[in-house]
Amino acid sequence: MDMLPTLLALVLPAAPQMAAPPDYDVSEFNRCLDVLERKATGAGVNEALFDLNVRSVEPDTSVLRLLDAQPEFKTPIWDYLAGLVDEERVADGKAMLAQHAATLARVQQQYGVDPATVVAVWGVESDFGRTSGSRPLLQSLTTLSCMGRRQEFFRGELFSTLRIIQSGDVAADKLVGSWAGAFGHTQFMPSTFRRIAVDFDGDGRRDLVGSIPDALASTANYLERSGWRSGEPWGYEVRLPAGFDLSVSGRTERRPLSYWTGRGIRRADGTAIDATSTPSALLLPAGSAGPAFLVFKNFDAIYSYNAAESYALAIAHLSDRLRGQGGFVQDWPTDDPGLSRSERRELQTLLLQRGHAIGEVDGIIGSNSRAAIRLEQQRLGLASDGRASQRLLQALRADAPAEATGATIR
Repeated sequence: MDMLPTLLALVLPAAPQMAAPPDYDVSEFNRCLDVLERKATGAGVNEALFDLNVRSVEPDTSVLRLLDAQPEFKTPIWDYLAGLVDEERVADGKAMLAQHAATLARVQQQYGVDPATVVAVWGVESDFGRTSGSRPLLQSLTTLSCMGRRQEFFRGELFSTLRIIQSGDVAADKLVGSWAGAFGHTQFMPSTFRRIAVDFDGDGRRDLVGSIPDALASTANYLERSGWRSGEPWGYEVRLPAGFDLSVSGRTERRPLSYWTGRGIRRADGTAIDATSTPSALLLPAGSAGPAFLVFKNFDAIYSYNAAESYALAIAHLSDRLRGQGGFVQDWPTDDPGLSRSERRELQTLLLQRGHAIGEVDGIIGSNSRAAIRLEQQRLGLASDGRASQRLLQALRADAPAEATGATIR
C-alpha cells in the first residue's frame, strides 16, 4: 500500500477552509444600515443602542423566501381547524383556564373579554407559550428593512423593536419569534406591542415573553380596542333553508338578525333566532355544503387580530369548546377529513419508519413531510398532493410493520 498520502496528511497543515461568500451585497447592506441609523434616531432610538443591536447583525436572507413564497397548496378549512382545535388543545386550554383563573377574572373585569376567548387566542397563537418562534427579531427585521418588499413597513417594526429594548420592557436576547416579527405568548408585532401591551403584573415592565399576566391582559386590551362587546357571542352555527340565496353571504355583508330569520335561517340545533336589529353576517367558509355561521361584532374583533376568516373561526370555535360546547353540527364537505396534531405526529412516525428523512416528529407538516407524503401517496395509488389526511394515515397504518402500527409520539 502506498503510505505517502497518509504521511503527508500527518506532516502538512490542513488546507484552510474557504468561507462561503455572503449571499447579499455587503456594501449595499452597510449603506442601508447607515440610512436605518439616521431614521431610527429620528424615531427616538438611542444611537448607541442602535449600534449595539443592529450594526453587528448578519442578514438572514432565508426570511426573503418566506416573505415572497407562495403556499404549495391552499389549506382546506377542515385541515386548518383539525390541527388548531383538537382534543389536545381543548384539554390544555381548560387546564390553562383553571391554572390562571384568578388572573383571567381580573382581566375580564378590566377589559370585558371572557377568559375562554383570551385563552383561545393564547392557544392558537403559541400553543400556550410552547411554540412562540425562534428567530431573533433584530436579525429578521433588519434583513427585511434592507431587502425585499415592504421595507418601509419592516423598518417601522424594527424601530419599534429597538424602542421596546430601550424602554427596558423586554431584553434584546428575549425578542425571538416569527420571521416577520411577531413575538411572545400571544404574538404581537412590535408596533402593536408599543400601542397595546400592558403591565398587568405590576413589575414596571410590559413583557409578553416572560409574563403570562401581561400577555393575557394585553390580548384582552387588543380585543377591547377592536370593538369587543362584553357579554355578547361571537356568533353561532346555523342551518340554511333549501334554495337559500348565497349571494347575501360574506363577513362584511351585515344585516339585522330579523333579515336572516325572515329568510328561514335557524340555529343549527333547531332553535329559533330572536328577530332583532342586531347587525350580523352570514359566513360560509366551505360554501353551502359545509357549516354556516351568523357572526357578530365580536367575530370582527377576533378577525382584526389576524385578518383571516379561518383564523378567526379557529379562535371562536376553540373558545366555544373551552366553554364546554361540542363540535359543529354540520360536517365539512369532505370524505377525507384532516388530522389532529397527535395524528400528524403518528403519520410522521410512520414516515420515519419507512425511511423518509423528515426531521423531528413535531406534528408540523412542513416541506420535508409533504415530500415524503407524496412519495407514499404515489406508492399507495392515492392522489399525490402532499396532503396529510385521514385516508393516508389509515393506509399507512394498514401497511405498516406490526411494531409501527398505532405508534404515537406525544
